Amino acid sequence: MKTRPEDAPEIWRLVNESGTLDRNSAYHYLVFCKLFSDTCRVAWCGDDLAGFVTSFIPPQHPESLFIWQVGVRQRYRGRGLGKLLIQDLLAAQTGKGVRFLEATVTPSNERSRQLFQSLAKKWDVPIREKPCFPEELFPDGAHEAEHLFRIGPLSANSRKGKNDADF
Repeated sequence: MKTRPEDAPEIWRLVNESGTLDRNSAYHYLVFCKLFSDTCRVAWCGDDLAGFVTSFIPPQHPESLFIWQVGVRQRYRGRGLGKLLIQDLLAAQTGKGVRFLEATVTPSNERSRQLFQSLAKKWDVPIREKPCFPEELFPDGAHEAEHLFRIGPLSANSRKGKNDADF
């Protein structure tokens, strides 16, 4: 479902508890949940936030949906929830000119690499990887380089997909 500002505190908690996701301020998640709700999703299991995706359409590249962050709570991993949330985001972009899915990923983030590679394989579309943000651009020196993954061009079938999540 689309995000609401009320989802932001739980997203922030999930990120901070994950130990692996880049931490952003609580305000960051409030802004994404309110101003970018058309391109953000949450999945709840009762009162428990199971996962989320934050994304946006870059003004310079309106044909792309840029995935900012994907987070799935540990106990819900391995069920395809991240894929399902991304698939739902793409389905909502039908008719809006989105033809590519983009994300930046560090070389050591195997989980994200596998997620995006599996989406490209599922949709039978190319995935391209190129350097995006070198390490030296991060001021604290404690962040790996980020590589841009670009998946597509996507077809109408890519956006529909079938519900293959075990959730």
